Amino acid sequence: MAEHAVNSDGVVLAVADDGEGTPVVLLHGLTATRRYVVMGSRALERSGHRVVAYDARGHGQSSPASAYDYAALAGDLGAVMDALDIERAVLAGASMGAHTLLRFALRTPERVSGLVVITPAYDPADNDEPARLARWDALAEGLRRGGVEGFVAAYGEPGVPAAMRDTVIKVIRQRLALHAHPEAVADALSAVPRSRPFAEVSDLGGLDCPVAVVASGDEADPGHPEAVGEAYAAAIPGAQLVRDEPGRSPIAWQGSQLSKIIAAVAARAG
Repeated sequence: MAEHAVNSDGVVLAVADDGEGTPVVLLHGLTATRRYVVMGSRALERSGHRVVAYDARGHGQSSPASAYDYAALAGDLGAVMDALDIERAVLAGASMGAHTLLRFALRTPERVSGLVVITPAYDPADNDEPARLARWDALAEGLRRGGVEGFVAAYGEPGVPAAMRDTVIKVIRQRLALHAHPEAVADALSAVPRSRPFAEVSDLGGLDCPVAVVASGDEADPGHPEAVGEAYAAAIPGAQLVRDEPGRSPIAWQGSQLSKIIAAVAARAG
């Protein structure tokens, strides 16, 4: 595996590049790192794909930035592809990463051969709701003042079944411990939720490539409403909607299953 430091308008992004074949670029969610898309699975590399994954600005080993809106995040995606001489790729992203790749695809469709949109959460109708933004600001302040434990305290009791709560908190702690610049993650926590990757869900009707949307059930993942994923899939021409199997953990948490979905989109893209 090759490691790269890619400069994107003064922000240095930590990038991993492995495998050969059809290019696939992975984009993680807010507070996560590049390992939290396919969860360490190497199924894509073994099945003939070149897999590029990078830490978003301010996250993981990437440097802090002055801006964390979707225009900047999409610009970083383009900078990574340019630096690695990737003209077109299948893009797969979770949450913040999903919104980033959609903005990128709507503005530069010639660089996108397929999309896997994992657990989107952006809803134009409630994006500016004061209570929603106050929640994100509280998480940011908790992390800024108290580090990982400050974030956990601000997060409170997870709104998931009791049997899953300890696991959710454990994963939160693990994710947040991986950041070289936690103060930058705090800045992103306030800025990203205020940004709009596109104006209306109907804008997604302009996409013209193979797309799969992975929507998790609300019981396990209430922060990424299943209805949002359903709305995205309905708006995107020909999109495949992937739902969780009853009684199983969310597909978005299973790297090997996600890898199969990504590979299938890459095959459809030719």
